Amino acid sequence: MIRVMNSTKKTARIAGFLYLLLALTGAFSILYVPSALVVFGDAAATAERIASSQLLFRAGILSGIVSNVIFVLLVLVLYHLLKETSRKQAMLMVTLVVISVATGFVNTINQLGALIALSGAEFLSAFEEPELDALAYLFIRLHSHGIQIIQIFWGLWLFPFGILVYRSRFIPKILGVLLIVAGVGYLLGTITFLILPQYHSALATLITILEMGELPIILWLLIVGVKAQAG
Repeated sequence: MIRVMNSTKKTARIAGFLYLLLALTGAFSILYVPSALVVFGDAAATAERIASSQLLFRAGILSGIVSNVIFVLLVLVLYHLLKETSRKQAMLMVTLVVISVATGFVNTINQLGALIALSGAEFLSAFEEPELDALAYLFIRLHSHGIQIIQIFWGLWLFPFGILVYRSRFIPKILGVLLIVAGVGYLLGTITFLILPQYHSALATLITILEMGELPIILWLLIVGVKAQAG
């Protein structure tokens, strides 16, 4: 029994470590790099910033790719941790993450398109510089909009994950509830962006608060692992 408990705790802490890495690489790619380089509504200024900090832009692309790889590893570890609670929910969780990751890799093409537009390649000589700046900015906006679509799956996978946590006997039920709340936050963000864009900014704070419900599980898995009374 002790050996099984120690194995479960180790698996949980591996999941927590991967979850933390996912949060850090994702934040760098999706939040930090765009905030540092993208000037909203100004294609020329954005192109100038990317040209002067191309390494940072490329690091953001790499970080996004690494983040997606970590996401796959994370869900596989979580599947191993929670499959005995409900294999059906665990499989659904894995499926939604795989769809999210595949969509994320496709969306990376938009970032590469921006780099190509600003590369100064000979075949682009037919375009004027403002046109290339606008094209690069278009790719960047497409990537940003793609993230909004991918958030659907960032929200959906948290529902089976939250159910599994709630039903498990070794993780506090409240963490499962918070995961589902976070899932609602992600879905609300995408819905308002697509259908009610005029309210998206007004609801941004509420959406962020809801999405923060995902954070406690990271700390629990990393620090505590599982409750001692598991069994």
